[in-house]
Amino acid sequence: MKPYFPPEEYERRWAATYEEMARRGYETAVVFGRSAGTYERSGNIVYLTNFYSTHSGAEGDTPAWSGRGYAAAILAGGQPPELHTDEVGSPDDLIATDRIDWHWDVFEGLGKALEERGIEGKVAFVGADFVPVKQARKLEALRPEIDWVAEDNLVEMVRKFKSPLELDCYREGAEIVTLALDALFEGLTGDMTEAEAAAAAAKAVISHGGAFHMIPINHGDRIEYFCRNPQTGYSLDKPGQGDLVRGWVYGPIWQGYWLDPGRTTVKGTPTPEQKRLVEQTANIVDTLIDRIRPGVKVMDVAREGERMTEEAGGGKDQAAVMWPLFGHGVGQFWEEPWIGTTLLWGGEAETFEENMVLGIEAFLAHDGVGSAGFEQNVIVGKDGCELLTRTPMLFW
Repeated sequence: MKPYFPPEEYERRWAATYEEMARRGYETAVVFGRSAGTYERSGNIVYLTNFYSTHSGAEGDTPAWSGRGYAAAILAGGQPPELHTDEVGSPDDLIATDRIDWHWDVFEGLGKALEERGIEGKVAFVGADFVPVKQARKLEALRPEIDWVAEDNLVEMVRKFKSPLELDCYREGAEIVTLALDALFEGLTGDMTEAEAAAAAAKAVISHGGAFHMIPINHGDRIEYFCRNPQTGYSLDKPGQGDLVRGWVYGPIWQGYWLDPGRTTVKGTPTPEQKRLVEQTANIVDTLIDRIRPGVKVMDVAREGERMTEEAGGGKDQAAVMWPLFGHGVGQFWEEPWIGTTLLWGGEAETFEENMVLGIEAFLAHDGVGSAGFEQNVIVGKDGCELLTRTPMLFW
């Protein structure tokens, strides 16, 4: 078995990361990841080395081990990453670097490796937003000669623009997630419970060799919440005739690359009010996609989304409040740019650029009717957006 990407792709990523390090004034960076059953923070290590731990139970210290679920890559001297993991016997033919060691205590082992290499002074700490405080303090105590500086988006800035191989990977993943979303809505508008429809979607992903993070579903009397059962994402309830139904399939669908399309429709014949709500929400997404081109300001698209939302009558459900934006980049997880005005995430000058991959989304709620949400995944091309997720936006 071989990694999906050839060695040349990883060498390109390493070189680009070193360029970003130099631009920020670093000779050394330590990049952290957390896997072992989770996906949200595994991306940088997967991106640089193709390592993913199967040592389930992130953290969970015992007298036998510490830092379980975590891994770190030392980047220094322009050399391939030196990978430090929690897992013995990782398959060499799947790891992109030949410099790998494992430890019962990942952070202690990492500290000793840094000492052996004589690394001191200013070092980029990529992962300060999720590495446990006690582990960071341990590392500081082990290597007091190092001045750790949080640079959590260092690798993400490299990941922001996809290579031709990554874009082809995304196209393959889109075929899988489209099959899954088709199956999900066939079930929700048919005679399935939410759980049965989620199982049909999951089968479409897994049978094609993919993975998912969550299949959040809701309908009817609880449609204002993102999912009916937050612990699983789906319930054993069955949508009734005339219910609004909404669902997403999202996660590292193919080779660790995230896709996150969502749809809303009605089981049976929609009322005029339901039809208007669903069509208005879908139209916001479609219109914003049409506006996106290289060089277009992210903030201009976000403001257009806000204008269209107000024109449609506004209204916010749980999802709209939690995510006050109209989309974001995708890659190894949700990434920059963030298409929202509330927090001015990317600043006024940020623009869309060719070879970004995006999720474009919108949520609307109307009193007495319910709420709707949609999301599409696209590649930003030279002349506009290439649509990745092809499940119909409207089912009537």
